Amino acid sequence: MNRVSSTGAALDRSHSAARPLRVALVAPPYFDVPPAAYGGVEAVVADLADALVGRGHTVTVVGAGKPGTDARFVPVWPRTVPERLGEPYPEVMHAVAARRAVERLALTGSVDVVHDHTLAGPLNAPAYAALGLPTVVTVHGPVDDDLRAYYRELGDDVHLVAISDRQRALAPELHWTATVHNALRLADWPFLERKDDYALFLGRFHPDKAPHLALDAAHAAGLRLVLAGKCAEPIEKEYFEREVRPRLTDRDHVFGVADATAKRKLLASARCLLFPIRWEEPFGMVMIEAMACGTPVVALRAGAVPEVVVHGVTGIVRDDPADLPQALHDVRAISPAACRRHVAERFDVDGLAAGYENAYRSALGAERATAAGVRSSLDLLRRDYADIDTALDTAMESALTDRGDHEGPALPVSGGPS
Repeated sequence: MNRVSSTGAALDRSHSAARPLRVALVAPPYFDVPPAAYGGVEAVVADLADALVGRGHTVTVVGAGKPGTDARFVPVWPRTVPERLGEPYPEVMHAVAARRAVERLALTGSVDVVHDHTLAGPLNAPAYAALGLPTVVTVHGPVDDDLRAYYRELGDDVHLVAISDRQRALAPELHWTATVHNALRLADWPFLERKDDYALFLGRFHPDKAPHLALDAAHAAGLRLVLAGKCAEPIEKEYFEREVRPRLTDRDHVFGVADATAKRKLLASARCLLFPIRWEEPFGMVMIEAMACGTPVVALRAGAVPEVVVHGVTGIVRDDPADLPQALHDVRAISPAACRRHVAERFDVDGLAAGYENAYRSALGAERATAAGVRSSLDLLRRDYADIDTALDTAMESALTDRGDHEGPALPVSGGPS
């Protein structure tokens, strides 16, 4: 298996001279591409689409809502359906509609590879393979027990791309093709050297994201906390009422869901992003968004955090929630310029596009090798069967000659007398 970093350092440079690709990016139907506010997957798809087009490839985004990138857009829903996130029907229906859209693209010769960013979409891989199209799948979520079994059953029908080494290491037996870190377009994120005196929590109000620990740490450090994020699903609402609301003080501010403009302003102005996660975060887009704005990250060590944040350079990484209050003071020493430089060097969209380009060509090469193997096997069967047919004809002619008639021999019984 290949490891392809979003820096592009591990790329096969010969690929850059190869012919442009025709890529179908299948996005989920819940948010626009790019999203107006919440929507990490959609943000990655949008940046990837634009970066691939910028590198000369032909890209078609299959999704919902309205067009928002430089790529061709094929909507298979009349509008996005954020209110149905988590329901089974939109996942299944979107997979069916996306397959039909890809089949139409294939009929016009408009696609070489399908890159799916949805949950149910990879089930279409055998249908795409019948059209000669490999399916590359980015695993955006954690590879927990259920998803691990799901991707294991898909086997080599799909070419999986991990978004961090940690995610990949947790399920090494899966059919990984590459590791490509998420990225962003640096110019889209404002940089501020001077910061306001507040910490920012930006994420879902969910036990895994642990905003209650952010509140505890900020209160212990005597620092104002702004909390911005989604609180719409039942588990989020229940958690907010149980763990977050009782901790709120007059100094805390619950901002709600921040749109693209508000998010950038909040991130650029904060002393730090507070990221006290309690789960195997597969990447954590908000960390590179913060650092792009020159804002360091104070985080608990979990998931991909050590891959994204350089301790002591772009943030402070701790193992114990009890150490977070001191980290909120220590983070003042982190250089905003170093944070932005780190994103420019490690998490830029051109590296994202280069990483996926390499993954596509790897998948196409594997598909061609498989097809060649099938053709070779068929050729061998044709040759062997031809030899067998010739031998049987010779044996039959000999038997008829020995018997002196041409009424036809009795069928031979294996292991019995002739």
